[in-house]
Amino acid sequence: MTTIVRPSRAAFKFSGADAQKLLFDVVTGRIVAEPGPAIWTALLSPQGKIQAEGLAGFGDGAFWFDAHIDQADAFLKKMKIYRLRAQVEITDLRQTHYVGWTDEETAPGVVHADSRMPGKRFIVENGIDLPDDETPFVAARIAHGIAEQGPDFATDTLFPHDIGMDFLGGVDFKKGCYIGQEVVSRMQHRGTARRRPVIVSALPDGVAPGAPILVGEREAGTLGKVLDGKSVAILRLDRVPDEKSATCGGLPVALHLPPWAPYGFGAAPEGD
Repeated sequence: MTTIVRPSRAAFKFSGADAQKLLFDVVTGRIVAEPGPAIWTALLSPQGKIQAEGLAGFGDGAFWFDAHIDQADAFLKKMKIYRLRAQVEITDLRQTHYVGWTDEETAPGVVHADSRMPGKRFIVENGIDLPDDETPFVAARIAHGIAEQGPDFATDTLFPHDIGMDFLGGVDFKKGCYIGQEVVSRMQHRGTARRRPVIVSALPDGVAPGAPILVGEREAGTLGKVLDGKSVAILRLDRVPDEKSATCGGLPVALHLPPWAPYGFGAAPEGD
C-alpha cells in the first residue's frame, strides 16, 4: 500500500459565493458543491483543446483543484480573467500545500476518491513526511489507461475525447456552455473522435516519450511517459486493426484497451 506526495501537481482552492458557478461555467466537468469523488475536468481553449486538466472535488466549503505544475501559472491567470467580478477567491496553494495520492483507506488533508481509477487524491499542508517518488501513481494510471497533461501530452494538442474524458465523467454534455463547448459537443454528437488512449506494453529498452507507434509504415500515434516497458499512447484507432499490429523502435509491441474503454481497434469514427 502506498501514500505519496506528487511534486508534479499544483493545488488551487476556489471559495466564495460564486465559486461553483465559475467552475460550472468555465471547465468541462459537472462541478457542484456536493460530497463525492473528485471529478476529472479540463480548462479548454475556445477551439476545444486542453489547456489544463486535473481533479476537482468539494470539501470544507470549497473546491479543490490540481493541475500539472508546468501549467499552473497559465491556469491561474486564465481563471482570474474568467472570474471577472464574481465573488470567488482563488487561492494558489503551491507554496503551502502538497498534492498527493494513496491507494490506502485513509489519507491526510482534504481527501477525494479519484473518479478515473482506484485510489484517492489528497491535498495537505506542507510539512508532512511522505515520499515524493511518483512511480507508484504513474504505474497505476498507466495500468488504467489514464493520460496526464505534461508527461503524456502537451498543452493545446488534444481534445477531451482524445484522452477518454467523455467516458470517464470529465465532460458534462448536458450543462450547457463552457469554454470550448461547441467543438467538444460537435465531436460528441457527430461521433468524430478518432484518437483514444491505448496501453502499450513490451516496449523496447531506451524508447522515450513521444516515440511513434507505427502500423506498417504509417504512424498511429505517440507514446506518453514510459515506465517498466509500458506507456499510455494516444492512437488513431482507425489505423490500428488489432492489438498485435503495431511496432515501436522497429520491434513489435502489445496493445491493450483500458479497462474502462467501450471502444475497440479498427473502428472508424461515425462521422467518416
